[in-house]
Amino acid sequence: MEFQVGDKVVYPSQGVTVIEEIGEEDFGGMSIECYCLRMLSTDSRVMVPIRNAERVGLRYLAEPGSVTESLRRLKANEVAHSGDWKDRYKSNLERLKTGDLDEVVDVIICLAEVARRKTLSFRERKMFDQAQQILAYEIAEVESRSVDEVSAEISAIIDSHADQPEKEED
Repeated sequence: MEFQVGDKVVYPSQGVTVIEEIGEEDFGGMSIECYCLRMLSTDSRVMVPIRNAERVGLRYLAEPGSVTESLRRLKANEVAHSGDWKDRYKSNLERLKTGDLDEVVDVIICLAEVARRKTLSFRERKMFDQAQQILAYEIAEVESRSVDEVSAEISAIIDSHADQPEKEED
């Protein structure tokens, strides 16, 4: 997959970035061609060797239909119940690392469900916020909306689940 300067791409577990430059960088005496990315959420920069782009999971933004489906799933609150916090944290971390929009939605739904029952730990709260931010930035870019507007919509969806009775487990 070849990206161009100006392309907006998703960097797994970090969110939407823009390719600002493609250039040669010197690493330990070797010249390596890299994508120079700027993260939209934090304005920080990261360099990814072009030969590693696929391995780290750089991808184009989701298609509009995928974004619509992700929001539908978030509204429907569709995810399996979570186990103990260690397994849940590990599983959610792996989901975020994929950079897949559906996996990010699963993390949000899982942690929102836990948050309805108890206070999230610091690490899970940070992960919950990060997942919401990743989702908001991608939806905002795909749908040409403001991040604040999308973030408010995601928060409203999550808050609406708090009013619903808990689903019984089989």
